[in-house]
Amino acid sequence: MRQLAATRAQSAKPSSAANGVALSPLGPPLAKLDFDDAYRRFQLPAEALEDHDRRFELWDRRTRTALEVREPTSPYHERPSQMLAALAERIAAVRGHPIRCFGTMDLTVLGADGKPARIMQADQSLYLHPQRANIVGPTAMVVGENHCPDVVLEVDRSTDVRRHKLKLYEAWRFPEVWVEVPDDAPKPCRARGATIYLLDNGAFREADESRAFPGWRTEEIHRALNENRLSEHTVAILERVGAALGTQEGTGPDDDPLLRSQRQQAQAETLASELAHRAALVRHILISRDMNVAGDFPLHEPAFAQADPKVLAEAAMRCADEADLLARLRCGVRRQN
Repeated sequence: MRQLAATRAQSAKPSSAANGVALSPLGPPLAKLDFDDAYRRFQLPAEALEDHDRRFELWDRRTRTALEVREPTSPYHERPSQMLAALAERIAAVRGHPIRCFGTMDLTVLGADGKPARIMQADQSLYLHPQRANIVGPTAMVVGENHCPDVVLEVDRSTDVRRHKLKLYEAWRFPEVWVEVPDDAPKPCRARGATIYLLDNGAFREADESRAFPGWRTEEIHRALNENRLSEHTVAILERVGAALGTQEGTGPDDDPLLRSQRQQAQAETLASELAHRAALVRHILISRDMNVAGDFPLHEPAFAQADPKVLAEAAMRCADEADLLARLRCGVRRQN
């Protein structure tokens, strides 16, 4: 944190919202944010911040206050954020360009002295273009200096981010916030489901589908975040969204190293199977003509793989020996081309 303050002290002036960089006002004062009894407040002065485990929802330097959710960490709360990272990875593979997830990194606003004045943490933070995520240090995104995430996820149950954290995301000009109430959340404070908030003209509005992930609708997102095992329906949607992103950027599955390698391997296996089938056909014809055939003949010959099946069968029926067969195949391939 000292390094962060030192490197930012000379550039603490807030920058504009152009090019996806969020503005850097602190947002509403803590007293105006409706953090209810679901949160525990405790004193955390700035000088103790560096040694703290940083597991809080919000920290405010002026009031020396940090807030954390009273409810202990549970699988229902952690699973959606981890699931979103896995879903984004699948979408990125189809798009052919990586998507980077930063999890609960610090979303930091600096004061006039270049030191952190307010820190908030989301449950998941996604960058569709990782090269824009010029994060200083391993865990800090500085509002007003770094590009803000394309999507942040908040998982709700006993809390309601609409009454507090959403106001800060709006003040900081974050473009898109998802709020998820999981299906397995016991006694949720609001209806189960996903809600998307898009920033338009400086204010959030609810939307039926994502702007960052074109065509991905709230009900589809909620279902995907809650499936124990991805359904064919969800996989098809992820492929659709990834393809839409790829179309926008001129990329596709062959630009993803893993999918490209798998496709090349599948093509090689298909070719090997086809060559084996052709070899069996030729051997059968030659043996029926009482001709001797070498064990590996003629898999090594390029013309054997390139020749039309009719040319292959005719050459096997008419050849005098193996050398004549290869000559006929080469001649047939030249006529094909």
